[in-house]
Amino acid sequence: MTIRTRQRLIERIRKRVLIRLALGLVGVVIAMAVGAVMFIFWGVYNVSALQQHTEPVYTVLTTALDRSISQRAEEIDVPSLDDPAMAQQGLIYYRDKCVQCHGAPGVARQDVGKGMTPVPPNLAHTASNRTPAEIFWAIKHGIKMTGMPSWQFIFTDEEIWEIVAFMRQMSKLSPVEYQAIAARVDSKETAQTEEAEASSARSGTAPEVLPNADRGRLAMYGYACIACHRIPGLVGPQADVGPPLAGIGARRYIAGVLTNNEDNMVRWLRHPTQVDPLTAMPDLEVTERDARDMAAYLETLK
Repeated sequence: MTIRTRQRLIERIRKRVLIRLALGLVGVVIAMAVGAVMFIFWGVYNVSALQQHTEPVYTVLTTALDRSISQRAEEIDVPSLDDPAMAQQGLIYYRDKCVQCHGAPGVARQDVGKGMTPVPPNLAHTASNRTPAEIFWAIKHGIKMTGMPSWQFIFTDEEIWEIVAFMRQMSKLSPVEYQAIAARVDSKETAQTEEAEASSARSGTAPEVLPNADRGRLAMYGYACIACHRIPGLVGPQADVGPPLAGIGARRYIAGVLTNNEDNMVRWLRHPTQVDPLTAMPDLEVTERDARDMAAYLETLK
C-alpha cells in the first residue's frame, strides 16, 4: 500500500467517524427534545408552590437573575439618596406596596408573601447586598416568574428612588428602630393622601410627551389588560372575559357608544364606568400619560 493510498484510507475513516459522531449528537439532541416534550406533556413536573426548587435549579435561576439585573443596571444614574424626607416618603410607599410580600424589620410577611415560590427575599438584606441602581431596576421592571411585578406604571422614577432610599436606611434598622420611625408617619391616611396627590400630579390634563405606542404595549401588560383580553403582541392567559383587541384600531366605536379616536379611547381607558355604568371593565386608575400611550398602541391594531 502506497503512502498516498494510506492517506486516502485514513481520510475516509476520519470522515466516517465524524459523520457517526455528528449523527450521534443529532440523535442525542432529538432524544432530549422528545424527552422534554414528554416530560411536560405527561405532567411529570410538579408546579405546586409547596414543591420547592431543587438546589441546582435554584442556583441556576438565582445566578441568571443576579447577572441579568447587574447588566441592565450598569447605565442607571443614581441620585443622592441621603435626604431623610426622601426615605420617609419611601417608607409610606414601602409599607403600602412592599411589606405584604417582603416584610420589614420585626414585621412578618402577609399570607401571600409566605406562600410564594420562591419566597420573596428579605429586602433589608437585599439593600445591603445590591447597589441602589440594581434595586431601582428590579422595582421598576419587576422580575418574571417570581411574582415580583413591575411598578413603573404605579410609581414615577422619583418615587421609586424614594423607596430605594428607605430600603438603604431599613437595612440598618432594628425592629424597635423601624417601629419608632413608622410611628412618626400617619400610616394609612397619610399614605392614601400622599399617593392621591402624587397620582394627581402625574396625571395632569395633557401629556408631557408625545404618545409612545411601544410604551403603551408595555402599559397594557402593566395594567393587567391581558388578564381579560386577547391582545396581539402580548403573551398571556388568552382569556375571553372581555372582547379580543385585534383590529380595535379600525373599529368605528369604542364600547358601542364612543367614536373611536384618541381622546375618547383615553377617556374609556381611564374612566370606563363613566362611559358605560353597566360595563364589567373596572377603573384601573390609569394615568393620563399611560392612557395616551395605550391608545397609541391600540391604534396600531388594525
